[in-house]
Amino acid sequence: MDFLGQSFITALQMIWSLDPEMYFIVYISLYVSFFSTLIASILGVPLGFLIAVKKFRGKRVVITIMNTLLALPTVVIGLLVYAFLSRRGMLGHLGLLYTPKAIIIGQIILILPWVATFTMAAVSRIDQRYRSTALTLGASTFQAVLVVAREARFGILAAIIAAFGRVIAEIGIAMMLGGNIKGFTRTMTTAMALEHNKGEFTLAVALGIVLLTVSLVMNAALQLIQGRYGGER
Repeated sequence: MDFLGQSFITALQMIWSLDPEMYFIVYISLYVSFFSTLIASILGVPLGFLIAVKKFRGKRVVITIMNTLLALPTVVIGLLVYAFLSRRGMLGHLGLLYTPKAIIIGQIILILPWVATFTMAAVSRIDQRYRSTALTLGASTFQAVLVVAREARFGILAAIIAAFGRVIAEIGIAMMLGGNIKGFTRTMTTAMALEHNKGEFTLAVALGIVLLTVSLVMNAALQLIQGRYGGER
C-alpha cells in the first residue's frame, strides 16, 4: 500500500511539474487520436447517413458487415496495415511505417465502422417524414439532408466522441505501426506498457491518471449528449 501510495503521489507531482517527457507523450496521443477521429468522421458520417436513408440491394449485408467490423481486433488491423507499409509492402516506398501517420491510418480503419454504424443508427431513428416534408415544401435534396442531419446531430456527435474514446485508449495499432519510439511515436498506452515492463511505475501511473481523466471527460460529454439527445426525442 505504501508503494502504491508513493507512486501515486510521485505521479501527481510529475503531472503538476509539467514533466516534458510525459506531456510530449500525451501530445502524441492526442495528436494521432484527434486526426484519426477527424478523418474517420469526415468519411464515416456521410457513409452512415447514406446507408441509413438510401434503399439499395444488399443493404442488410452492408449493415451486417459494418456491425461485424465493430469487433475487428486492433492487432489484425495493425498486421494488415504493417504488411502494406513495411519495406516490402505495396506502400513501403512512402516511408510511413513507425511514424504518427501510420498510427493515424490504422486508427482510421479501426473507428471508421464505429462512426458510420452509430451515425446510421442515429439517422435511422429520425422520422422519415422530416425529409419527405422538407422535399414537399420545395427544399432541395441537400437541404432535406441538412434537416435530417440537424435532427440527428446529437447522435452523430455521440458517435464521434465514442470513436475518439476508442482510439485514445488503443494500444495494439499504436505499438505495431508506431514502434513506441521515444520522442516520436510513443503514446500514453504504449508508454504505460513499456514502463510496466521496466518496473518503472511512476510515469505509467501519471499517464494512467491523464488517460483516465481524458476518458472521463469524453464519457461525461457522451453521457451529456446522449441525455440531451434522448430528452429531445
